Amino acid sequence: MLQAAEDIEKIIQNSLKEDIGDGDYTSLACIPKNHIGRAKLIAKDKGVIAGVDFAEKVFKYLGEELVFESYYKDGDYLNYGDIVFNIKGSSQKILLAERVVLNSMQRMSAIATKTARYISLLEGTKAKILDTRKTTPGIRVLEKWAVRIGGGKNHRFGLYDMVMLKDNHIDFSGGVKLAIKRVKDYLLENSLDIDIIVEARSLEEVIKILESGYDIKRILLDNFSIQETLKAVNLIGDICQTESSGGINEKTIRDYAECGVDYISVGEITHSINNMDLSLKAY
Repeated sequence: MLQAAEDIEKIIQNSLKEDIGDGDYTSLACIPKNHIGRAKLIAKDKGVIAGVDFAEKVFKYLGEELVFESYYKDGDYLNYGDIVFNIKGSSQKILLAERVVLNSMQRMSAIATKTARYISLLEGTKAKILDTRKTTPGIRVLEKWAVRIGGGKNHRFGLYDMVMLKDNHIDFSGGVKLAIKRVKDYLLENSLDIDIIVEARSLEEVIKILESGYDIKRILLDNFSIQETLKAVNLIGDICQTESSGGINEKTIRDYAECGVDYISVGEITHSINNMDLSLKAY
């Protein structure tokens, strides 16, 4: 799902409101209102930069007269000391945007860098990296945007754009076959055309899903061992897509990919990262 302009603007509005409140009294006190300044964003780390387009939107939201000049684009690889962009205009407005820009870009760049790292481990396989809903409340749009910048694919954005039958849904429904039937009936009754993913916890559940006779988009193999994944992929064949998930890390992801799964979802590309070090400096 691509980020909508209104969602991005809402994040900018909320983030600036949170940071500015009644006013940046420090800048108001010591910097003349009409003072024109310049600043540059400097990389103090290395990795995939993300959030350049977002930063420009933040500055432009505060003042169309601010002049934004970028030297790198989202998805480029940076080394220590590289200058990402320059911003020129009202010094007060530059400082109003500073923390929102830095916080967002540091997190987005870390996500993009980690995503790119995982993708490099899958070279030569058909598996694609997916994110999850394990994101920071309020800025999911930015974090999923960063995954795409890093070369990954977005899983469902929320609870509304895909049906995903997980363990609790299946148990509350009385079994996987009944859960799938209820979903199919509900979608038909409400004229909804939405893809269905069904989580399987065992090879027995994979068989039950296949026996259900319903058209589903993908079977998610949750916490399967490598051996179980191989068996499941062979059972499923080309009936539907396959996805591995659950505790997969840099040490194990290649083994899962070589089982022939179509997708591997990795929560830690958004929830367990170390922010890229970036600095906005006046000059």
